[in-house]
Amino acid sequence: MSFKPEFLCDGEWCSNAQRFATEQEAQSSARSRFARWSVPSAFRATESDDPVNYRWDEEEGDVHVG
Repeated sequence: MSFKPEFLCDGEWCSNAQRFATEQEAQSSARSRFARWSVPSAFRATESDDPVNYRWDEEEGDVHVG
């Protein structure tokens, strides 16, 4: 199991291919992007069956773990 950041854009929840090991990492990634973007009106983290491919680092942000 992994967690993916999602963004509410024009009434629809959208995501990309990023998957994190914890809900907290996905929330932190989403919060960081949400602060810089102007289109989304909300963000969240949801469960995914996809493999983990990113981790969150407080100083570096999203870090690809391939």
